[in-house]
Amino acid sequence: MLDRLKSINPLFIFTVILPTLISILYFGVLANDVYISESRFVVRNPSQKSVSPIAAALGQAGLGGGGGGAEGNGTVTEYIRSRRALAEANEDGFIVEAYTGSDIFFFDRFGTLWGESQEQLFEYFLGKVGIAEGLSGQVMTLRVSAFDPSEAQEINSRLLMQSEDLVNSLSERSRDDTIALAKQQVEEATDNARSARIELAQFRGAEQIVDPTQESLVGLQMVGKLQDQLISAKTQLRQLQTYTPNASQIPFLRTQVRQLESEIEQTRKDLTSGQGSLSASMVRYQELAANSEFAEQQLAIALASLQEAQAEARRKSTYIERISDPSLPDFAAEPRRIRSIFATFVLGLLTWGVLSMLMIGVREHRD
Repeated sequence: MLDRLKSINPLFIFTVILPTLISILYFGVLANDVYISESRFVVRNPSQKSVSPIAAALGQAGLGGGGGGAEGNGTVTEYIRSRRALAEANEDGFIVEAYTGSDIFFFDRFGTLWGESQEQLFEYFLGKVGIAEGLSGQVMTLRVSAFDPSEAQEINSRLLMQSEDLVNSLSERSRDDTIALAKQQVEEATDNARSARIELAQFRGAEQIVDPTQESLVGLQMVGKLQDQLISAKTQLRQLQTYTPNASQIPFLRTQVRQLESEIEQTRKDLTSGQGSLSASMVRYQELAANSEFAEQQLAIALASLQEAQAEARRKSTYIERISDPSLPDFAAEPRRIRSIFATFVLGLLTWGVLSMLMIGVREHRD
């Protein structure tokens, strides 16, 4: 036996036999079973194209489906592969406990070869968690590997619930921000409308005028009536002076004409002359009325924007819909012992063959 071993090429021993024996020892005896818990979900947004979970699952298999969800999927992916997700899932030390059990082979156990810092835990954790999009780009598959099936399921469940909380909080924050901004615009428009109404009311109280426009129309109508009376009085006076110059009514008519002319002149001054005239008040009134009308229109627009924002917020409500809950594996998916041993043997043969060819080439070159 010893003579047979001595007859074997040393290169073959170091490249094929020894690695294969180590592989048999590790994968056949020492390596722990690794269980993988899997869950599938869809990040839904009602404003995007509606896709049922069944259609999404069919899309996962390349049988149809389609739609949005890429933005939400990216957010969930980045979160699960973040330090925050690890810290929240490991608040009670469950993650560390799951990967540091004394029954785990030291080569696979956390804290033996790679240290026990938080950064090293994060790097180790990334090797145990995998998340990927399906073929349709909608269905997300979360896989967590652990050395105990119930622990793999628990870690998967924690990450999934944390992702749901994250998506809900982001959706709620976005919804609240949109509505808060619209409400702020409504409050500002309400204050402006109230200020405009108060300023217009104060102007009416100070000037004792309800509507200068209507007041001016009444004044103009009064001037017209006085002018009619003046024309009638002048006509009557002119007839009496022509046909009965000594009539006793002539002095009365002359006095009436002067009073009418004076009254018309005063009414016109009240309408058009001076800072206290009706025309001056009308300019300020129209300015205040325009400001009040503009403020009311702004308030109406702000209220409509608020209603639209509330409707848009409801449409933008994003949430996670589970297609399948975290599974409880009853079979160790890893390590693939036979395949790994065979792969080690094949790689060893390839390495031995390449090195042998190189050595033969070197010898021929020397000769």
